[in-house]
Amino acid sequence: MSVATDVSAVDPDQRASLLNRMIVRPEIGAALGAVLVFVFFSVITDKFLSPLGVATWLDDASTLGIMAVAVSLLMIGGEFDLSAGVMTASTALVTALLSVEAGWNVWPALLVSLLFALAVGALNGWLVMRTELPSFIVTLGTFLALQGVNLGVTRLITGTVQVSGMRSASGYTSAGWVFASTTDIGDARIQASVVWWIVLTAVATLVLMRTRFGNWVFAVGGALPSARAVGVPAMRTKIVLFMTTAFAGWVVGSCNILRFASVQANQGVGLEFQYIIAAVVGGCLLTGGFGSVVGAAIGALIFGMARQGIVFARWDSDWFMLFLGVLLLAAVLVNNAFKKRAERVRR
Repeated sequence: MSVATDVSAVDPDQRASLLNRMIVRPEIGAALGAVLVFVFFSVITDKFLSPLGVATWLDDASTLGIMAVAVSLLMIGGEFDLSAGVMTASTALVTALLSVEAGWNVWPALLVSLLFALAVGALNGWLVMRTELPSFIVTLGTFLALQGVNLGVTRLITGTVQVSGMRSASGYTSAGWVFASTTDIGDARIQASVVWWIVLTAVATLVLMRTRFGNWVFAVGGALPSARAVGVPAMRTKIVLFMTTAFAGWVVGSCNILRFASVQANQGVGLEFQYIIAAVVGGCLLTGGFGSVVGAAIGALIFGMARQGIVFARWDSDWFMLFLGVLLLAAVLVNNAFKKRAERVRR
C-alpha cells in the first residue's frame, strides 16, 4: 500500500516534468502540425502514402528544408536574409556559365561558385554589423543587385536568360553523383537533395545545441549588447551565420543545376519568404534568440506534404497560398505562447 501511495505521489510530478521538457522545445508545435497534415492527406488521398508519393513530397521539401535550416540559424541569431532565394540561382549560374560557356570542369566551377556565395554572405554580415542597418534592408539590396547581375550577365554572355547544356560538361558525372543522384528504396526513388537535407539538419543541430558557437548564436539573437558585454564575438558570429545561409544557397543551386542541367536567371526569386515561413513554423521567433533547426526542417516537411497533398487530392493549387498564410499566422501565435510558457518553466 505504501508503494502504491509513493508512486501516485510521484507520478504527477513526473508528468509535469515531462510536459515542461516538451514545452521548452520550440519544434513541438511544428511536430504536432506535421502529424496533423500527414494524417489528413493520408486519409483523403490514396497516393500520399505510396512509395512514389512519399518520394515526391520528400523531394519537394528537401531543397526548401536545406535553406530553412540555414535561415533558422540566422533567425535565431536575430537576422534575416532576403537574398537567400536569388542566391540559389546566382550560384547555379556561376557554375553553369563557367562549365558550359568557358569550358571548365564542373568541380572547379563549383568551387568558384562556392567562394562567390561565401563572399556575398560575408559581405552581407559585415555590412549589417558595420552599418547597424536592419538586415532586412541590407539583404534586400543584395537581392536586387544579384537579380540584376543574374539577368544582365546571363543575357550578355548567352543572349538569353537561361544557361543549359550542363550534361556535356567535363566532370558532370561525378558532380552529378554528389548533388543529383538518386537512391532506390523499395519502389521509392530518393533524390540526393533529401540526403543533403538530413545531413545538414543533423550537423546544424549538433552545432547549435552542443557547441560554444551555438551558445553565441542564441546570445547575439537574444540580447546583442549583453552578449558583447560578456565577450561573445558578435561580428564574427553573425558573419558566419550569413555565410552559412549563402552556403545553403550554393548547395541548393548545385543540386538544381546538376539535376535539371539548366538554370533560369530569375530562378529562386520569391522563395526567400518560404524559407522564413518554414523557419517560423518550426519555432523560430521573428525577434531572434529562440528557435530550432529541427523545427525548421519539420516546417519544410509540412510544406512538402501540403503542396503535394493538394496535388494528390486534385485541388486547385491556389489553395496552397491560403494554407501558407494561415500556417504563418498560427505559427507566430503558437511560438509566442510557447516562448512565454518556456520562460515561466525556466524560472
